[in-house]
This record gives sequence, structure tokens and C-alpha cells, in this order.
Amino acid sequence: MLVALIAVGTAIAHMSCIFLGPQCYAAQMAPPEIVQSAENGTLLAPLSTAFISLLFIIVGLYSLSSARVIRRLPLLSLAVYVISTLCIVRGLATIPSSFIYPELVSIFSTIAGAIWFLTGVMFILGHNFIRQANR
Repeated sequence: MLVALIAVGTAIAHMSCIFLGPQCYAAQMAPPEIVQSAENGTLLAPLSTAFISLLFIIVGLYSLSSARVIRRLPLLSLAVYVISTLCIVRGLATIPSSFIYPELVSIFSTIAGAIWFLTGVMFILGHNFIRQANR
């Protein structure tokens, strides 16, 4: 359930950029092309933001399905393992990125990395726990 909350919260945070503008994109460390698109009013920023938010909503749905709050979604176990792996890799990537791009290191980026690492671990452990409990 916590993974669903984190994923949906992240989707909402990303979508807020569309309404709050270029400063919000910059604060959330969007790539410079996306910030520039928001400043210029082109479609790249809102369309890419909507796409990324949709991906986070899908993660939320799979976590709810894994927790058996909603019906079983197709390829549930595969999706959980892929999503968990991506979250763990995203979290771990914070460490080498800190050395390669020290100018980008902030409390926000460090906390975000830790949260995504823990999200991946919780997702896989929770999924496996529920599977074992229902055997």
C-alpha cells in the first residue's frame, strides 16, 4: 500500500509542474530541455510529464494489485520484479551519480534516491510476503 501511495504521490507531484510552470520543473530536477519547453510553452514538457505520470500511476495500480486491493493485473509477478528492480537501480544510481555530477547532489536528490531504493525493496518483499501468505 505504501508503494502505491509513493507512486501516486510522485505522479501528482510531476503533474503539478504543468500547472506551476518552469520553476516547478526546475525544482524537481527535470532535464534542461523540459524546463526550456515549459518556458517556451511547447508541448514537450506537458506531454512528457503526463507520460511519466502515467507510468507512476501504472506502478501504483500494480502495487494495489499485488496487495490484492484491486483485481489481479496481467503479468503481475513480472511487473513487480521489473518495477522493483528499476526502483532499486534508480536508488542505487544516486551513489555513483553523486561522484560523477557532484553539482547535482542535494538533500532532495539524496532523499529521492533513498526513497526509490526502499520502495523497490518494499515492493518485492511485500509481493513475495503476500504470495507466501496465500499459498
